[in-house]
Amino acid sequence: MTGKRPIGSDIGSDLKKADALPITPKQYEEIPELPQQGFRGAGRKVGRPRSLTRKVALKLRLDPDVVEAFRATGPGWQTKINATLRLSLRKAAGAPALKRRLKRRLKRGAGRATRTRRRA
Repeated sequence: MTGKRPIGSDIGSDLKKADALPITPKQYEEIPELPQQGFRGAGRKVGRPRSLTRKVALKLRLDPDVVEAFRATGPGWQTKINATLRLSLRKAAGAPALKRRLKRRLKRGAGRATRTRRRA
């Protein structure tokens, strides 16, 4: 660490310069007051706006080939995984209704097949 100045050591020189030029009461009176509107939104956080549907951070273990395939698609690969999982859920939610329809069709088809056999 020899030869290197500590971080922030150059701040002291600026503070000394500022202290060397004190503000007189007359100069202080000349400073305009800031309106309250200037402070509106001053406490806001900087960054991405909050989403209406907040995401849940979790640790998920996936096969390496799956991760590589999604990463190869480029930026937004995690969002694509989320969309794929959502699509899978929608298909799974429709699966019970699909099974019921297939059963009905199979029953109708089986009834038709027995009728045709009886005719023959």
